[in-house]
Amino acid sequence: MRQEIKNRAKQLLRGNYWPCVAVCAIVYGILYAVSGCTFAVAGILISGPLTVGMAQFFIRTTRGEQARIQDVFNGFSNFGHNLGGYLWMELFVFLWSLLFIIPGIIKMYAYYFTPYILADCPNVRATDAIKISMHMTQGHKGEIFVMHLSFIGWSILSSLTFGAVGVFYAAPYIELSMAGLYDRLRALALSEGRVTEDMLTGVVAP
Repeated sequence: MRQEIKNRAKQLLRGNYWPCVAVCAIVYGILYAVSGCTFAVAGILISGPLTVGMAQFFIRTTRGEQARIQDVFNGFSNFGHNLGGYLWMELFVFLWSLLFIIPGIIKMYAYYFTPYILADCPNVRATDAIKISMHMTQGHKGEIFVMHLSFIGWSILSSLTFGAVGVFYAAPYIELSMAGLYDRLRALALSEGRVTEDMLTGVVAP
């Protein structure tokens, strides 16, 4: 499954190269800029909605839907909802990390798809997005970890080229792969009943 998702990500990148590169350059550039702000709150307020907006762009690209570069800022249109979900996710990961590193890593992958769910299911409550991510990643956290691990070579190469390889290839390739994995695990969770359509539309709580 992993190699199939990555191969499709490469194909999608070839057909949507410059928009994907532009989105990664915008998001990582802004996040890098705000990371050096004197007021850390600026980075917190921006990073959550921006991460959700980027997730929305790559989900749409993965599904073959129309995705525009400006979609990356859509996360600010539902600001409180997206910021809240992102902050809850970060807080829970931090609290679990206090119980040593391993529980924090496990929960990080359990909550990993929260920004994708916030982007994909705008009617789902912020805290419910975290719960849905937990259902979606149940039994599959190792697959997310291995997917990340498979990009370590690209990460090293990006560091050696001062981020050039990252911006112009690795980052959009990774983002498309993770969006593809989200779609695959979403479909699997629906087929197995761990997640329902009513949960994703916000009709019922998970």
